[in-house]
Amino acid sequence: MIASITNGFPIWVLIASALALWRPGLFTWFAGPLITVGLAVIMLGMGLTLGLEDARRVSDRRLSLGTGVLLQYTVMPAMGWSCAWLYGLPTPFAVGLILVSCCPGGTASNVICYLGRLNVALSVAMTAASTILAVVMTPTLTAWLAGSRIDVPAVGLLLSTVQVVVLPLIVGGLMKKWTPRLTARLLPIAPLVAVATITIIVASIIGAGRDAILEAGPRLILAVASLHASGFLFGYLLARLLRADIVTARTVSIEVGMQNSGLGVVLARQNFADPLVAIPSAISSLFHSLIASLLAAVWRRMARA
Repeated sequence: MIASITNGFPIWVLIASALALWRPGLFTWFAGPLITVGLAVIMLGMGLTLGLEDARRVSDRRLSLGTGVLLQYTVMPAMGWSCAWLYGLPTPFAVGLILVSCCPGGTASNVICYLGRLNVALSVAMTAASTILAVVMTPTLTAWLAGSRIDVPAVGLLLSTVQVVVLPLIVGGLMKKWTPRLTARLLPIAPLVAVATITIIVASIIGAGRDAILEAGPRLILAVASLHASGFLFGYLLARLLRADIVTARTVSIEVGMQNSGLGVVLARQNFADPLVAIPSAISSLFHSLIASLLAAVWRRMARA
């Protein structure tokens, strides 16, 4: 039952987003510190799944891991800047798109890889590695690519990333080591909590920015969709070019194309005065989930053939 609800993640995000545009008040109460706490809970859940065995997985797949992380922090930031320029987005939306493109891989990618019968262990390792590197890479790349448009508080982004990513991961890892019984009880519901929390965060941001989203219309939606579509495409093609096997290339594709949009929302809200900067991250969660779910369904069917 829990697995079925969790696997329906894109559907819940789509429904909640539509409701937020119709009745923003249904979700806008979830704002401010609640969003930060929500993301910290999600990262804590991820921390519960990490341990020494994951470090061994990383050491066994150094080449594939390095390929995935390299593409994560080159393909997506480059496409974020390109899409913002190509579609002529207003400054707040352009900065927001660049910010989410510089975020690490999202935890939902691990679920998608499982559904698509891909390399889940590699996906978890890439998510963990890109998340840890995000402490430096996300603020640095955002400041470099968006600095000409707006004053980017790189130090603030760095501190926020430590607060909502690193600390919860450490706490989760310590809980797994020192409280194994409690961890065993929490793990089955952790994905469901993550799905529910991300869905509420996305709907809250979309509800709060309803008027701006409707005004921006097709340009903003096309820019976000293009960002993720290009991430999935180039993630796969470049991984194959670097001689990865098909399953590994598909795994890299999912990891590169899916961003930690929740982190993008929190970083935007905590570090930029204009609330519109957070909107591309909220829309991002919807589109990368829909595209990745479609790819997982196709690849799962191909695996059965």
